[in-house]
Amino acid sequence: MKKIGVFTSGGDSPGMNAAIRSVVRTAIHLGMKPYGIYRGYQGMVDNEIVEMDAFSVSNILQLGGTILRSARSEEFRTKEGRAKAYKNLKKHGIDAIVAIGGDGTFTGAKVFSQEYRDIQFVGLPGTIDNDLMGTDYTIGYDTAINTAMSAIDKIKDTANSFDRLFFVEVMGRDAGFIALRAGIATGAEAVLVPEMETDIDALVKKLRKNVARRKNSAIVIVAEGDDAGGAFKIAEQVKAKGFEDYEMRVSILGHLQRGGSPTCMDRMLASRLGMEAVKALQAGVSGVLVGKKCKDIVYTPFEKAIKNKQKLNPLLLEIVEILS
Repeated sequence: MKKIGVFTSGGDSPGMNAAIRSVVRTAIHLGMKPYGIYRGYQGMVDNEIVEMDAFSVSNILQLGGTILRSARSEEFRTKEGRAKAYKNLKKHGIDAIVAIGGDGTFTGAKVFSQEYRDIQFVGLPGTIDNDLMGTDYTIGYDTAINTAMSAIDKIKDTANSFDRLFFVEVMGRDAGFIALRAGIATGAEAVLVPEMETDIDALVKKLRKNVARRKNSAIVIVAEGDDAGGAFKIAEQVKAKGFEDYEMRVSILGHLQRGGSPTCMDRMLASRLGMEAVKALQAGVSGVLVGKKCKDIVYTPFEKAIKNKQKLNPLLLEIVEILS
């Protein structure tokens, strides 16, 4: 193996640049030529592939987003599109790829590597949702929960000043990891996640108890994928159940959770996994997600990583209930 490609795909996450830097510099250290593939699979189809050197990844460790950019690619979903991508990779002599992303990224890698077996693929878990099987934490998750926590702390200041009930929506279309940890860290009265059915009556009962205890504010954290329809709809339902006179506000944190300078934990995780991914390719490993569990580096086949989701710890839900 002489030449290795790296790309980022799907939603960006803080720490992706640190992972790119690690892959590039580890490849150079091991005597390989690294190539950056811009805009994910679409860049592979369009031949947006450039050779990188140590200077290419200088001073990016602290940057959010991804210098290689990201994009969705309908063309790559077709056999013709994948054939174009393969032709471009072979044109550059690339025989191994590090794919940084989530479920969709690894699904594409699995299909491509089944069709073209002479190109190795390994994946790095780059997503703020932390829902991938095969790693305790994904690259970007720690930064995202700290960003959410900081924003909610600020919202709580104004909630306390005006005796308000705030519904704060955080990212998490299919998983409630951000909502749950941010909720515990900020002392939220309730946390609503996709993994649990939302009981509006129970929520109202809890909020009434807060009023009876003369708490001067309340925060309800809602993951965007909650089954009740998100923060605005939940606020409307709560208001309709006897909270008409209570001052309510809804805040959607949105994409600010994806941005910002990565935390030390995310930089360390990305750097470690980037190095391990290149070493895995050098050892002939292919078709796996490279993750970290209990301080150990583990390989999880793409098939297993895609089909299985990391599950919420029920103890964390109990903590919310007890400490609120």
